[in-house]
Amino acid sequence: MTAEQLSRVIGRTAARLGRQVDAALATVELSSAQYRLLFQLADGAEASTTLARKLEVSAPSVTAVVDGLVNRGLIERSHSALDRRRVSLNLTDEGRRVLAEADASVTERLTSIATHLDPVRAAKLIEDLPLWEAAFDARRHERLAKRAAREIEQS
Repeated sequence: MTAEQLSRVIGRTAARLGRQVDAALATVELSSAQYRLLFQLADGAEASTTLARKLEVSAPSVTAVVDGLVNRGLIERSHSALDRRRVSLNLTDEGRRVLAEADASVTERLTSIATHLDPVRAAKLIEDLPLWEAAFDARRHERLAKRAAREIEQS
């Protein structure tokens, strides 16, 4: 496969996967931005500015998504006992339930699509998905380390 063919396949496949994830999320009335924010909060409380950096979006974009999730009772804002200006975001029990439903819906949809391949190829396709998660995490850690190094140099 040429580099051009690979680029086309990767981009188009990613777009098609995104569409299938969006369709699965619609069953639990979540947008992909809301889903990404919920699964980031599943690891623990975060400030909006930290979430914006992790999600690679602007702070106002995060605020808009947060407001919608707060209104639905899926996340809550809490003030730090040490610094009342610091506001953390936390998943509520309902947020954890909806996130679990969203995960299950996405898994069911993508697994269902994979079953159109022979069983060995379908199993390999699903088994290799965690490699993407590892790559995304490694990229994020590298990016955050570079940002921290720049901030130290500038101070």
